[in-house]
Amino acid sequence: MKRYLILLLFTFQGLMAQVQFEARVSKNTLGVNERLRIDFIMNVDGDNFEQPTFEGFRIVAGPSQQISQSWVNGRSSFQKIYSYYLLPNQKGTLIIKQAAIEYNGQVYKTSPIKIIVTNAVAQERDPNSQQQQQGYGNETLNLVAEISKTNPYINEPITVVYKLYFYNIGVTGFKELAKPKYKDFWNQNIDIKQLHIEEGMYKGERSYFVVLKKTILYPQKSGKLTIEPLSLDIGVQLPTNRRDMFGQMIITEGNKTVSAGAKTINVRALPEANKPIGFTGAVGKFDFKVIPSKTSLKNGESLDLIVSATGTGNMKLFTLPKPVVPNALEMYDPVHDEKVNTSLAGMSGKISDKYTIIPQYKGKYAIKPMEFSYFDLNSGSYKTITSPEIMIDVLDGPMQTQAVASNTSKNVITKSEQFKYIKPKTILVSTAKDDFYGSDLYYSLLLLPFVILPIIVIAKKKKEAIDSDVTGNRIKMNNKLAKKYLSEAKKQLNNKEPFYIALEKAMHNFLKAKLHIETSEMSKDNIRELLLSRNANPETVQSFINLTENCEFARYAPASGASIQQDYDKAVLIISELEKQIV
Repeated sequence: MKRYLILLLFTFQGLMAQVQFEARVSKNTLGVNERLRIDFIMNVDGDNFEQPTFEGFRIVAGPSQQISQSWVNGRSSFQKIYSYYLLPNQKGTLIIKQAAIEYNGQVYKTSPIKIIVTNAVAQERDPNSQQQQQGYGNETLNLVAEISKTNPYINEPITVVYKLYFYNIGVTGFKELAKPKYKDFWNQNIDIKQLHIEEGMYKGERSYFVVLKKTILYPQKSGKLTIEPLSLDIGVQLPTNRRDMFGQMIITEGNKTVSAGAKTINVRALPEANKPIGFTGAVGKFDFKVIPSKTSLKNGESLDLIVSATGTGNMKLFTLPKPVVPNALEMYDPVHDEKVNTSLAGMSGKISDKYTIIPQYKGKYAIKPMEFSYFDLNSGSYKTITSPEIMIDVLDGPMQTQAVASNTSKNVITKSEQFKYIKPKTILVSTAKDDFYGSDLYYSLLLLPFVILPIIVIAKKKKEAIDSDVTGNRIKMNNKLAKKYLSEAKKQLNNKEPFYIALEKAMHNFLKAKLHIETSEMSKDNIRELLLSRNANPETVQSFINLTENCEFARYAPASGASIQQDYDKAVLIISELEKQIV
């Protein structure tokens, strides 16, 4: 009888026990190349375990299940654990959603967990890891960013070459987890048509390597600039100490995450001593020429004046000087042309501005010498090239002195016109006024409150209805902001950085108004997907995305007035097209 009473007591205690089901992680902040362990722990034997979707993560191991039960001082305890090892696919803030179990007809869920994924971090090699024990112990897999120079001048080219070193390990493929960001650098990737495996040395040991990525950088500001790391998820094949029944070595497959690590570049400012007044930021080695298409011409003919710089350096990142011509020569805005090649050695080629000039009067006119200054990296000093004076001979047409005389004669006032603005007749106005009481104005003001009150009541109700429409108000506000910033961009056509900031805000607020999204949802892929789902033309969508990316780049790179006007016109055209296309 006593034994049955004890069993009954334990059963009652089990029924009264509180069900606990929770999720625990090994860390809440980790690098994109680190693993995360998560355990789902319950104190009862729950059924129908449902794991979360693990969005933003890849499961590299699990689930593994552990069950433990103990009796201490007549009290029992039970624990069941489902464990997973996860690897993040991206940086940012990720959410592990709820897991669920069933127990006694009730559903229990864990709380969501926020995980912050940062740049890749350096990891110590673990000699006791399972993967290390399976291999021979001398495998090499490292991603290295080789930088040509760590202390360049502003606008001096540097190269970053990403190499993957490997030895005694097979590589089956890779994908980028985190792309390097080059804030405050002008950058361009150098195309690699085909990957080639080469033999070399890594830390004094024989190894193989493959060049994955080449980038040319031009720093745009002085000080310490950081290049964020490139991180890769690599599919690997590792040899083991085990062999199959035929004596062949057994190969295991898996994934490894490697990172090149963040790099710091200490950029030197260009010297202020002896800096020419007309210096516009050219750095490298250049030749400067000013060439007219003709120097003798007739009235009504035009000539082209070509101002050009050729050589090696930051060809796309400076402006050419503007010619100064006499008032008798009418000069139009230039047509800019670039023929520039970009390689690991930097930019080289030719840039030019072509001005069309039309003479107004007969005579000889001088185009003053022009000066072009650049910073020579080889000598560490400024160089200035001066073009010769150009004489333009206009063979026929009116003389400038005659034209001035004829214009002057038009402004002479004759004696007969001296008093034409004085009125000869006087108009008298009576000072007598009608009484206010009983006038039309009196009765109008008397009836006005009875007319205005209903209008005020109707307007108030309409305003309350508008204020209650939160979504509609947000759309109207975003529309208003888009028009405001687009108008602001038009005002700043002559100021590059304020122009591109206003243009970028206009395009973002246009998206908020049309797609009903917030700033946090404005990823490139999400914008493309939403626009295409609203029947937008794919070419227009791509043009919109390209223009938003160009706004960030153009804020740091010099731009001509013509290119700024083109970007504004392009934005107006794209927004107009999307207005018509979006359903």
